[in-house]
Amino acid sequence: MSVPDPVLPAARQLAFDELDTPLYATTFVVVDLETTGTSPDGDAITEIGAVKVRGGEVLGEFATLVNPGYEIPPAIVQITGITTAMVYAAPRIEAVLPGFLEFAAGAVLVAHNARFDTAFLKAAAARQDIPWPNPQVLCTVKLARRVLTRDEAPSARLGVLAQILGASTTPTHRALDDARATVDVLHALIARVGNQGVQSLTELLDYLPGVTGTQRAKRTFANDLPAAPGVYLFRGPSDEVLYIGTAVNLRRRVRNYFTGSETRGRMKEMVALAQRVDHVVCAHGLEAGVRELRLLAAHAPPYNRRSKFPKRGWWLTLTDEPFPRLVAVRTPTRTALGPFNSRADAVDVGLTIAEFAGLRTCATRLTRAAKHLCQPAIVGGCPAASDDGSDAEAYAPAAHSVRDLLTGRSDTLLRAMLERIETYSTAEHFEAAARLRDRTAAVVAKLARTQRLAALARLAELIIALPDGAGGWEFSVIRHGRLAAAGVARRGTPPMAVVDQIVAAAETVVPDLGDAPPTADSADRPLVFADDVPPLLGAPPEEVGVIARWLAKPGARIVRTSDGYCEPLHGAARWVAWAQLAREAAEVRSEQEQYLAER
Repeated sequence: MSVPDPVLPAARQLAFDELDTPLYATTFVVVDLETTGTSPDGDAITEIGAVKVRGGEVLGEFATLVNPGYEIPPAIVQITGITTAMVYAAPRIEAVLPGFLEFAAGAVLVAHNARFDTAFLKAAAARQDIPWPNPQVLCTVKLARRVLTRDEAPSARLGVLAQILGASTTPTHRALDDARATVDVLHALIARVGNQGVQSLTELLDYLPGVTGTQRAKRTFANDLPAAPGVYLFRGPSDEVLYIGTAVNLRRRVRNYFTGSETRGRMKEMVALAQRVDHVVCAHGLEAGVRELRLLAAHAPPYNRRSKFPKRGWWLTLTDEPFPRLVAVRTPTRTALGPFNSRADAVDVGLTIAEFAGLRTCATRLTRAAKHLCQPAIVGGCPAASDDGSDAEAYAPAAHSVRDLLTGRSDTLLRAMLERIETYSTAEHFEAAARLRDRTAAVVAKLARTQRLAALARLAELIIALPDGAGGWEFSVIRHGRLAAAGVARRGTPPMAVVDQIVAAAETVVPDLGDAPPTADSADRPLVFADDVPPLLGAPPEEVGVIARWLAKPGARIVRTSDGYCEPLHGAARWVAWAQLAREAAEVRSEQEQYLAER
């Protein structure tokens, strides 16, 4: 009797998503520095050498001496051979660092004892006010200590490893030679771990020390997650939500929490507590961002730092009394401005508006038959003060001017602020002009944002389309400032059919009208909202803000709206560019004052 051959499972080639970023497709920039000492704060870089490699092929090299600005200590000259005369004509680090960061952009930064090299580079970037790009960093010392036994490599010094692993370049304490030697060491170490199933960058980082066994074991939490955009929720021992985040690729993002790439102490603490990871698949990034906000408000997870309490913002609103005044409240019930992060910020903006509108700031309760009797003061005092006092009828224009400012019907008050700044400047009262400039810029910024969000919230329906980068479209249905539905039309799919489907299934959103119901001129015209309804009609400000940023993305299009999208004709949007210049001027002045204070 013949025995049939065993049926072996068919070989299957893994997809890139399963491998994350394969090591052969990962770009590494191997860098080495020579310095005047060991302190990133007190010493300086004298030479940078770097080699860019991918798949074993050298893509480019970067090498330059750097003038540290002072004599190199004799002990360092003896080690590196770099003398003060050699660096005399070399460029300063201010000229070198931007070029190096451009050379290393998008690559994994590799160094032998990476903590030393990255500390000097970060310190140099901080001194130049250059944002540190925070690249992924791989240390060949840590990798060598993980791969090689003490018998193989008694020391992890570069010279010892280069000899043991057969590097083609001998380290010489010169930056480029040492970087080339580190490249050979890196490739030899990767070849060793490849035999142990480490084939991707994530797996390599996971292999390094610094990841606890418990943390590494929990990587299975990501195994069943899809490679799709969405929201993930880490849950703790009692099924409580510990942390909420969004991802373009859920599996890849969650897996990173269990590797050496996660260095945040709070996140490591959170991962140690986590028992599982739940997820919500989303159509695209906007839906993921909105769902994250809603889940943050619902669960208030302890390990999230961003706002978990959207109703804790402050709003400036006019009181409902015969002599209205601006007050800071939690819930906007009338024509309002906000939200502000703090009550102090709201009060400061309110005082500026009141000053130019002649709106009272006193808290005295006045009836309709009463008179406002605050007396003028030389400094401070109530902006509505007058010698003879004013009745409700005489006071009314001040309140109307504030309503017109907040709703965008008039920018008269903003123009008055700018004219006052010009008057101060002409009279050479520059300090007063600068203070008013900063106050006015704060008013403009908050007005422009509130009016823009209000314009979105007042639309009964808005359909946004954004290219997905692969020939398709990402659609969002917005109703009164809330995301009501989301969908994607892949390349080759008729887009309007997808739009019709998601509109039909979209959530119904009922706006919050406060105590002022909408009116309609006729059955064929859309609802016209009164001026004193809440500006966002009950929509969460953070959600409307996410939608506004999505609408401002390059390539975003409005498919259709229930009514034309528009912002107020005389709103603050026209003054946004001026406010940006004002903020930049304030920052420059702040830097100058700090410099003079330190001299």
